[in-house]
Amino acid sequence: MTTTTEAAPARAAQTPEPRQRPNPLRKFLPQYLAIAPFYILFLIFGLFPIVFSIFLSFTDWDGMGEIKFVGLAQYQYLLTDERFWNAVGNTFIIWFISTIPMLFLALVIAFLLHSNIRFKGFYRLAYFIPNVTSMVAMAIVFGSVFSDSFGLVNSALTALNLDEVPWLSSDWGIKITIAVMVIWRFTGYNAIIYLAGLQAIPTELYDAAKVDGASTWRIFSSITVPMLRPVILFTVITSTVGGLSLFTEPQVLLGNEGGPNEAGMTIVLYQYTQAFVQFDFGYGSAIAWALFIIAAVFAIINWRLVRERDSMKIKPGRNEGAAK
Repeated sequence: MTTTTEAAPARAAQTPEPRQRPNPLRKFLPQYLAIAPFYILFLIFGLFPIVFSIFLSFTDWDGMGEIKFVGLAQYQYLLTDERFWNAVGNTFIIWFISTIPMLFLALVIAFLLHSNIRFKGFYRLAYFIPNVTSMVAMAIVFGSVFSDSFGLVNSALTALNLDEVPWLSSDWGIKITIAVMVIWRFTGYNAIIYLAGLQAIPTELYDAAKVDGASTWRIFSSITVPMLRPVILFTVITSTVGGLSLFTEPQVLLGNEGGPNEAGMTIVLYQYTQAFVQFDFGYGSAIAWALFIIAAVFAIINWRLVRERDSMKIKPGRNEGAAK
C-alpha cells in the first residue's frame, strides 16, 4: 500500500506539461514579409490617396497654401456647374455610340474566329494589337486621319464628290471621332474575351443545331448569344466603367479644353483640368467622387438586372417541383 501511494505522485511529476500553441505571426513570418511590399505600396499609393481625396472634397485647396474646410460647398457648386453636366452628357453620348457597335463587332469577330478558319492565331494577335498600342501615338494618328484640312477621311470623301466633314471642329464630329478611337482600340480585346466564353460552350449544341438544319445566323442568335450572356454582361460593365473614365483620347486629340465648345470634354478630363490645370484640388476631388457614384449606380443597376433575370429562370423550376 505504501509503495502504491508513493508511485502516484511520481507519475504525476512525470506528466508532461501541455505545449503552448505556436504564434501564427512567427510561424508565417516569412510569408507575411514576402507579400508585405504589395500592401505597403497599396497603402501609400492606393488607400491613402483615396482617403485623402475624400477629405479634400470638403475643402478648398490649391496644393500649396492653407487647406480651408468648406463643408458641402464643393458638392453644392457641382450640382449647378453647367460645364460639369456638359461633361457628363458628352461622356454618356460617346459611351453610347461606341459601346454598342464595339460589343456587337467583338461578338461577331469572336464567333468567326471560333469557326474553322485558317490562321486563327494570326487573326487573334492582329485584333488584340490595338489594345496594347500606345494611346498617345494612336490619338496622334487619328488626329491626322480625321483632320479637317488634310485628313485621309476628308480626302476620301472629296474623291467621291462628297462634302468634307469638320470632324475635329463640330460637336458631333468630335464625339464620333472619339467613339471610333474607342471602337478601334477595344473591339479586339472584347473579342478575345468572347472567344474564351465561346470555347466553354459544349460543341454538341452546335452539332445538334447543324443536324437540324439551322442557319449560321440562327445558331448565332439562339445558341451563342444566350450562352454568352454572363460574359456579355461582364463586358458591358467593364465597357461602362471604361467609357465613364475616358481621358487619354480627348486629352491628346483635343487638348485640355475638349475642343470647340468643349464637345469632347469628358468627366475625367474635366476633373483633370480642375485639379491639375486650375489647381482646384478640392473641386477636382468632388468631381472624382461624383464619377464614383455614377459608376456605382450603373454597377448596381447591372447587378439588379442580372439577379432579376436569374430569379425568373429559377422560379419555374421551383413551381414544377412543388407541383410534382
